Amino acid sequence: MAPVEASVQQYLSFQLGGLEYALDFRKVQELRPLKALERFATDGEIVSGVAVSRGVIMPIVDMRIAFGPRPERHDPMTDVVILKLSSCVMGMVVDGVTDIVSLSAEQIQPIPDAGDGQSVDYLLGLGEVDGRRLIVVDIDRLMSIRKVPVGARQAA
Repeated sequence: MAPVEASVQQYLSFQLGGLEYALDFRKVQELRPLKALERFATDGEIVSGVAVSRGVIMPIVDMRIAFGPRPERHDPMTDVVILKLSSCVMGMVVDGVTDIVSLSAEQIQPIPDAGDGQSVDYLLGLGEVDGRRLIVVDIDRLMSIRKVPVGARQAA
């Protein structure tokens, strides 16, 4: 009886570009509406600046832009998920947080091969709960991807 319960994990589900994603709820520090963050700098396309939350200065990554072209205006549903990753604390802007779901390992199926032979290591699988399909992501791996322009230096 205990092993079955141990295999169930909680995930935060959120909307992004018309799809629903899920990430390990243990990585979530807090949820904030975008307008509630004290943003004191803005820079870049995907990194939309830095903000202060509970005295911590953190980068804010706009996942709406990272996952496709998105208008700059924010609607009331725009949320920021404050993440406590293995390397830092950061904010992730999403279209909206849906809820918290429980998934067992059996409910998460591998992502079908796209046919190009390339796998995306931050996609853990497709979860299904209450008739909803969730793209389960490893948020640490996703946020460690760096896109560096040619000639730019990359800080360690």
